[in-house]
Amino acid sequence: MSIDTIGNFLTIIRNGVMISKRDVSMPYSKIKHEIAQILKDEGFIKDVIVEEDKNNKSFKRLKLFLKYASGESVIHEITRISTPGCRVYESVSKVKPVIGGLGITILTTSKGLMTNKQAKKLAVGGEIICTVW
Repeated sequence: MSIDTIGNFLTIIRNGVMISKRDVSMPYSKIKHEIAQILKDEGFIKDVIVEEDKNNKSFKRLKLFLKYASGESVIHEITRISTPGCRVYESVSKVKPVIGGLGITILTTSKGLMTNKQAKKLAVGGEIICTVW
């Protein structure tokens, strides 16, 4: 049995946006923190912080502050592409822009996690994690 932690991470964000929450919290992992940092850098969320769990100091939690403009969420859709059961790998030339360049695709490459725009500049392809717009 495999647990899709990235899928759960994206679902927590999706559910938080659906009910207009100010922030969402989830268990920490390095890849989730890197994805959240990309979302922050691209302007999809306000901020991301790592905090210690109140009950157990050895566990960390990731807290994301969601971003809204004129009462509407900046994140319209966040979709998981590559899953544990069906990995999706693409070369940089085959990664298509999301909504005509308004959104981003997050890839994991040999040079780390990055957006489709950064991957195109570095000419590297990889596993497509998700799309956001």
